[in-house]
Amino acid sequence: MTDTYKPLNDNGSTPSSQHSDNQPNSTRDASRALLAGVVGGIVSAAGYLIYSRLPDEQRDRLHAQGRALLESRINEMRSRFNI
Repeated sequence: MTDTYKPLNDNGSTPSSQHSDNQPNSTRDASRALLAGVVGGIVSAAGYLIYSRLPDEQRDRLHAQGRALLESRINEMRSRFNI
């Protein structure tokens, strides 16, 4: 068995209350969620700035592609559930 698959303690799982750096799970999860939110906000703001500077014909093409993608997904879901 390699080190990657070796259990961390006797019952094969990590302790549920703390990680190796003694930081509680809830604090770690909250900081990760906050980081994901900040990164998502930055990416969406950059995307909006790029989108707002596009010429009208490219915006129309993007709208058409989005509608076509949405339409194909809806048809796929309808066929799966026989709606």
